[in-house]
Amino acid sequence: MPITVAILASLGFIGWVIYRAVKGKPIKAHVVSYAVACVTGVFTLAYFLSMDIPQLIKIVVSILLGMALIVVATVLQHRRHPVKP
Repeated sequence: MPITVAILASLGFIGWVIYRAVKGKPIKAHVVSYAVACVTGVFTLAYFLSMDIPQLIKIVVSILLGMALIVVATVLQHRRHPVKP
């Protein structure tokens, strides 16, 4: 079931990007980063749920790993574009 959700989320993301491109609307980098993070989180959850460890530990590790990846992406993004006062 989680693999199916992950695949549908990936297809939905690709469809959304194509829809935005056809309409001629700009796609901002932070929106794409957020969408990729969400899809990656679903795939990570699917991966951990398929392992042989208790389900609660799998869910907690998936959430913590997703949070860590989002923080790393945010830090890297702010290093490239410092905020001007």
